[in-house]
Amino acid sequence: MTDITRELGAFIANLKFEQIPADALDVIHMGFADCVGVMLAGRDEPPTQILTQVLAPVAGTSSLVFGDRTAPAPDAAWINGTAAHALDFDDVALKGHPSTVLVPAILAEAQALGSSGQDMVTAYAAGYEVWADLARRDPDHYHTKGWHPTGILGAIGAAAACASLNKLNAEQCALAISLGASQSAGIMANFGTMTKPFHAGRSAQSGVIAARLVKAGFTSSPDALEHPQGFLSAVSPGGRADVTLPVEAGKVWKLLTARLSVKKYPLCFCTHRCLDGMLDLLAEHSVKAGEVESIAAMTSRRNTQVLRNHQPQTGLEAKFSMEFAMASCVVAGRAGLSELVDDFVRRLDIQELMRKVVVIPDDAEDPNAPGYSPFDLVTVVLKDGRKLESRKIDTVRGGPAYPLSRDQLWAKFEDCANVGHANAIARSLFDTMMSLEKVARVSDIPGLS
Repeated sequence: MTDITRELGAFIANLKFEQIPADALDVIHMGFADCVGVMLAGRDEPPTQILTQVLAPVAGTSSLVFGDRTAPAPDAAWINGTAAHALDFDDVALKGHPSTVLVPAILAEAQALGSSGQDMVTAYAAGYEVWADLARRDPDHYHTKGWHPTGILGAIGAAAACASLNKLNAEQCALAISLGASQSAGIMANFGTMTKPFHAGRSAQSGVIAARLVKAGFTSSPDALEHPQGFLSAVSPGGRADVTLPVEAGKVWKLLTARLSVKKYPLCFCTHRCLDGMLDLLAEHSVKAGEVESIAAMTSRRNTQVLRNHQPQTGLEAKFSMEFAMASCVVAGRAGLSELVDDFVRRLDIQELMRKVVVIPDDAEDPNAPGYSPFDLVTVVLKDGRKLESRKIDTVRGGPAYPLSRDQLWAKFEDCANVGHANAIARSLFDTMMSLEKVARVSDIPGLS
């Protein structure tokens, strides 16, 4: 058995900005910029507003969603993390959504501490690499057990990031991620409701709390990750988590290999290959909803389990529906923020077309992309007998193989800022996130004070 908790604690404590590979900085910039953009877009969403109303935070050190209000750092991390995941438009990697947890936790605690941009970048690297080390240890998919990976891995990643910001020693860092592990939570049954973004926000808050408690002398187990009754064993769907693998954090940089996938569409990432395929197909062939006899979307078995809503009635439910994704493409020619609203989802033409969509599970698995089939495929059969078939879709736009350009990232950020009525600071905020290590103090970031 490897001393995973202690070794990860030592990695966090010893990590310096200068050790982070230059190419990894590009990924971290992307993570901050994309997360801040979707946070702006989500700041007026019901989950964000209700949580803020109920928590009723007093004024504190940290800004709420780049607005005029402030709150104590734990509350700010909770609210901002919920806002960043409210539209399910945030980046994907490591079996979950790392930036929507790490960035809100880091920004909130950095404001409380007066941290530098280099401190924040280092904290992200620490959180990401700890998250990655744990995610690689289980060959099974957390979704199959009903776990939301962002919720169960996120609290540990955020604890690592905040331990780094607080400059805890190796023993304290180990205890912080151990305490984070006891706050891991999130079940898939709540996908398609306000509780899914709550998972991300609560994980961010848990990371802030974990680091602060340990800094004040709070104790936890120094083997909580690898212990037979610890995190890895407890959450493992098939009991196959490997606690003997050596810790790779700081040695094999997952920021360089796993990287991030930036979403082009504000739906569950499990729909994105088929969305790319359908939109490509529609670019070649003019198809009207009334001409469609049937649509078949083939994707992995894991994806079909995640996409649990087959006849959604709300925008939130539609985010986890392949049927809606396909219908929206045909009816609207897109699947964007404008379509993920209740009125559009309930339109008669959308509801009727969704009934013509069949989702076909594929049990073959891509060895290079766990949870995914070797390729996804969309087939449209028209009433006149014609059969239109997409290409075999084995990658996704916005993923590591086809990353968005800086201009494309800015276009998404600008759209999100428009939705969140944050146009005044959009350009300067985006540019700052894309060169965060140059910021002397967190208060120099536009929208934070």
